[in-house]
Amino acid sequence: MHLISIILIGLASNIDNLGIGVSFGTRSTKIPIVSNLFIAILAMAAAYLAITMGHLISGFMSQKHADLIGGSVIILLGLWSILPKQRTRVATSPLRETSDSERSITWQETISLGFALSLNCIATGFVAGVSGASPIMTAISVGTFSLITVAIGLRIGHEIARTWLGKYSTLIGGMILIVIGLMEIFL
Repeated sequence: MHLISIILIGLASNIDNLGIGVSFGTRSTKIPIVSNLFIAILAMAAAYLAITMGHLISGFMSQKHADLIGGSVIILLGLWSILPKQRTRVATSPLRETSDSERSITWQETISLGFALSLNCIATGFVAGVSGASPIMTAISVGTFSLITVAIGLRIGHEIARTWLGKYSTLIGGMILIVIGLMEIFL
């Protein structure tokens, strides 16, 4: 699998994290760096496990077939995520605001948010594994983009929430998945 695909998988797996960061940023709720790091570690673990499972299955087929199946599933995931009637979207905030003056999320909220966002990495990671992605490199990409997208969303949440990017983050993530799938099939 190409390095560009690994980077795009990391980005696509975490586009919802940008929306989450924006959501919290618009409400002046902080996600401390330790909480953001914990969320990224959960995403990396989910991606690594899913990619490893995908590798095990890919041992039973040729690379050409694996790329075709993996690329097709990535395209279907992208299409599924952008079709409004078929999508069940992770809530932009299943969490409550804390009562302290900084309005930071609690550890309990961090754990639930981390698990919810990790679910995005499982399907994409599994397909990446079938397509031959490096588990370590892809997991690092997923974790890095998790940290980056939450931090960016928090910093510019009040501005980005009113732009097209904040409103269409699911569409953008779906389109990125479709492009990755096409690259896996044809490149």
